[in-house]
Parts: sequence; C-alpha cells; structure tokens
Amino acid sequence: MTYYINRKNVSAEEGVGHVVYWLLDEKNGCAAGCFTGVSVYDMTEYSEPGVHEDQEGFYVIEGTGWARVGDQEFRIEPEGSFMVPAKTAHTLRKDPDSGPLKVFWFHAPV
Repeated sequence: MTYYINRKNVSAEEGVGHVVYWLLDEKNGCAAGCFTGVSVYDMTEYSEPGVHEDQEGFYVIEGTGWARVGDQEFRIEPEGSFMVPAKTAHTLRKDPDSGPLKVFWFHAPV
C-alpha cells in the first residue's frame, strides 16, 4: 500500500463541464468510505446536481464562482471551504471572467 499520491500522476476523468482527478481511496489507506480528489470546472452554468449518501467537503484552490447546496446559493473563492450534508443536492459553476474553478473535495461517511 502506498500512502502518497500526486495529482500529476493521476489520469483525468471527464465529467459534464468538469474534469475529476481521483486521489486518495482505499488503495492509499482510506477506510470506511472516505475518499478525496480534485475537480476542475470550466462551465459557467450549473450542471445537474450531485447527491450522495455521505457528506462531502470542498476547499477552493483557484478560480471564482458559485455553489448551490440544497436551496442555498453562495459565492466561492480561493481559500473558501464549504460542506454538503448527506443526501443534499449540490452543484458548482465558475464565473465567466474567471479561469478554471479548481476545488479539492473529500467524502466522509456519516
């Protein structure tokens, strides 16, 4: 088992309006459904919201935009962080005048 991984050594997975880099999971020692990654958004419109059985946290690395969590919408910018409760719809979008919106995220069981 290896406890270390670098984003540059991970293949990108195409999503709708964003690219996902899966980082830490059970192969790296994560347990009980915990896993992490980085997503890069190029869309200026919200995509179909995601909903998960677990909770998900986000940390904005670069870019500016908006997040919608349940019925709340709020501005996001670098060094900001937010949490999505389990079973809550959520989606992100970048500002039209921003470069790509890059976020680190993690899933954790409840």
